[in-house]
Amino acid sequence: MQGVRFKVITGNDPDIFQERLNRFVEDLPEAVVLVEVKFAVAEGPSPLFAALVQYKEVEAWKE
Repeated sequence: MQGVRFKVITGNDPDIFQERLNRFVEDLPEAVVLVEVKFAVAEGPSPLFAALVQYKEVEAWKE
């Protein structure tokens, strides 16, 4: 698949993690489509929240 990109976003605090994820999605250009977002949490004394974001640049519809 050509043009597919991935971004890993992490955080130890759920609020900071959410803020990072929101900022990344908001900053994507309008010509980008989110393909998939996968979430994971690594447990421990300081849990790690992670998201793997798959996105792709697309062409505008032409009529």
